[in-house]
Amino acid sequence: MSRILLVDDDAGLSELLAQLLVLEGFELTQAFDGQQGLDYAQNQDFDLILLDVMLPKLNGFEVLRALRTQKQTPVLMLTARGDEIDRVVGLEIGADDYLPKPFNDRELIARMRAILRRSVLTQADKNEQVRLDFGDLSLDQARQELYCNEQLIILTGTEFSLLHSLITQAGDLVTKEQLSETVLSKKLMPFDRSLDMHLSNLRKKLPERSDGRPRVKTIRGKGYIWIP
Repeated sequence: MSRILLVDDDAGLSELLAQLLVLEGFELTQAFDGQQGLDYAQNQDFDLILLDVMLPKLNGFEVLRALRTQKQTPVLMLTARGDEIDRVVGLEIGADDYLPKPFNDRELIARMRAILRRSVLTQADKNEQVRLDFGDLSLDQARQELYCNEQLIILTGTEFSLLHSLITQAGDLVTKEQLSETVLSKKLMPFDRSLDMHLSNLRKKLPERSDGRPRVKTIRGKGYIWIP
């Protein structure tokens, strides 16, 4: 049973979401302001956090920024419909995905399960090779951890999945459509910058190669190539 933290000050919406999530088999904890949500997130272990942007005491961005200094718990941000800047800022800080309000219940559950799949290994995954080495990088699939020259690099579950998809197809063009479906579990939509933001965050975290070449080459309008 996945443990979910819902942080939203809208009592009516929170009650409806709580009923839905419990019916879907999730174990739910609720917080009704940003400070309470941050305290719960830092001191307890959750599989996924549903985090509203507009919150009293601390807003969702402040909560996420503080959380990311300690934990990489997956976060699905709930934003106001049409507020593109909220989505971009959330992804830059380290959110795994966002969902604009009002949203369809089925879409919420689908997004949640997609994020959870990225962060939890199946038994088949565990039976495969656990550690993959690519030059100076090493991916520990069991722990969802990345090492560069044996130094740990902290990645979110989405960033790890994106890196894994690119690096295991090194030298080949991987289209944005492919990455959106395999990494984010959703079709690529016009003007959706989620994938771009996750890749931008990943690039910032990866150290420069010793030979000075880029690790990822962007093919404008098509996709990306991991440089072997």
